[in-house]
Amino acid sequence: MKIDAIKNGLVIDHIRAGRSMDIYRLLGLDTCDGTIALIKNVGSKKMGRKDIIKIDGELSLNLDILGFIDPEVTVNIIRDEKIVEKKSISLPERLTDVIKCKNPRCITTTEQELPHVFTLTDRERRVYRCLYCEAKADE
Repeated sequence: MKIDAIKNGLVIDHIRAGRSMDIYRLLGLDTCDGTIALIKNVGSKKMGRKDIIKIDGELSLNLDILGFIDPEVTVNIIRDEKIVEKKSISLPERLTDVIKCKNPRCITTTEQELPHVFTLTDRERRVYRCLYCEAKADE
């Protein structure tokens, strides 16, 4: 299989195998005008298997979404077919409007204009809780 080089865009690398579609969906890449390649289950010395997303075109990313789904990913910024910047991602301390609270008694259920805000309460176990009702977020 041949995937062309990216002239100007992004490469999201070191995605845990099988998680690229979650990233694709949450980042809203289906509305992107550029060319996008999802490469699944690529062999990796470091990870065994990994996914990669290549985006040819200008796009701003919500790095909090990437950190929530997979804090081990890296984002390579490509200009003129060269990597000009490499960003490491980590778990965000706070997520706003990335996930929704599933607690039917949460104020976000009745007050729909309120943002869905989750805070990281346990970094080791990757636990996020709703700011309003403290319900645990499902990953």
